[in-house]
Amino acid sequence: MFARIPLTALRTFESAARLASFRAAALELNVTPTAVSHQIRGLEQWLGILLFERVGRGVRLTEAGARLQRSLHGALLEIDRSLEALRPQAREHSLSLSTMPAFAALWLIPRLGRFYRRHPDIRVRIETSNALVDLQRDASLDLAIRCGPGEYPQLHQRFLMDERFAAYAAPQLLQRLPGTAELIGVGWERPLPGLPTWQSWAELAGEDWIHGATRRDYPDEHYALQAAIAGQGLVLASSVLVSDSLEAGLLRPYRAEISLPGERFLALCVPGRERQPAVRALLDWLEEEAAAVD
Repeated sequence: MFARIPLTALRTFESAARLASFRAAALELNVTPTAVSHQIRGLEQWLGILLFERVGRGVRLTEAGARLQRSLHGALLEIDRSLEALRPQAREHSLSLSTMPAFAALWLIPRLGRFYRRHPDIRVRIETSNALVDLQRDASLDLAIRCGPGEYPQLHQRFLMDERFAAYAAPQLLQRLPGTAELIGVGWERPLPGLPTWQSWAELAGEDWIHGATRRDYPDEHYALQAAIAGQGLVLASSVLVSDSLEAGLLRPYRAEISLPGERFLALCVPGRERQPAVRALLDWLEEEAAAVD
């Protein structure tokens, strides 16, 4: 039934498509670039379509090639996981997740113990970065959690939660408000369009003193919240990231009736990976935890 399927050529194609390079695929597969080119050419002839366009010294997937990559990656992943499950020593499952540093520190990691108690045989490796990762190219990553307005038509996605932005301060500072106070913000390396600002909050709240207040910026939301907890000023923060600090009484809302819409949090993976038991367990748990956030 499957005797005619060119498995070697398909494995070569998946590597070249994921890495966007015949040379890089040759290094990964421990063969020569000529051998990779030969396998790809044979597969194109077998299918009767072009899978790559030659662009300068590199290659780029055609529309048909991109379609094959999406389905093939998931199929090969299923085979790899099935073989791994058959090994006698495979008693613990692991998966890798990429997300933003502040979300990992302030929301994910404090809750992860509950996941481990429910699934003691699964271990989660967390990588943090504010930069977007290419899940289709980086096969070492199983999941990514991202917050923003982006669209991901090529990926499987689970909606987790929406955020809103409001002003928060340490309890001792709230006693001196309204009045003068330093404002705490995040000095992003690159401006994030659509993110609420102190100016937009002040216009909605009618707090004119905000415009003349001193502002202190920190390089990450985690640091900004820690500065607010220490009583250094008023912070404009995401309802998701501030939730644990509110529950612990470390921060309290200032003008709680004033809030601005933020972005949505999504869990993303390459189509097919969501069916893997460990990934499905983490996705279900994330959805459950997110639903409990006010």
